[in-house]
Amino acid sequence: MSDKLVIGIADMKMAKGEGMLVTYALGSCIGICLHDPALKLGALVHIMLPLNMETGRKNPMKYADTGIRETLKQMEAKGASRARITAKIAGGAMMLKLNLKKEGIRLLAEDVGGSVARTLLFDVNSGLGCVRCYGRKELII
Repeated sequence: MSDKLVIGIADMKMAKGEGMLVTYALGSCIGICLHDPALKLGALVHIMLPLNMETGRKNPMKYADTGIRETLKQMEAKGASRARITAKIAGGAMMLKLNLKKEGIRLLAEDVGGSVARTLLFDVNSGLGCVRCYGRKELII
């Protein structure tokens, strides 16, 4: 797929219609795929920490609480409906499920915990995620 967007640490990218979103080196960090299937609008966020305790909140994507909230806001600005948006997560263990529940987002799949580094790929068109890590078979989420 030619429309591959790479998401860095504490970063978020969004695509509509088609495109592959990818983030690397999810160790203790976590990747969150948010998807509105009706619009084929998807976002991938690479989160580092569960709560934003930073004064001035200079980078909301670094934290689960503010990163999820800001991403949903941007998706809704493009026409997404919170009632349709679903989530898939991969990476280290965090208090992420509580943030998703608070925002009214259904979690469809996850691959979390352990001590492996993961690469997370997210196909915006189909809504499918693929988790890759060394020494383990690819996992479709």
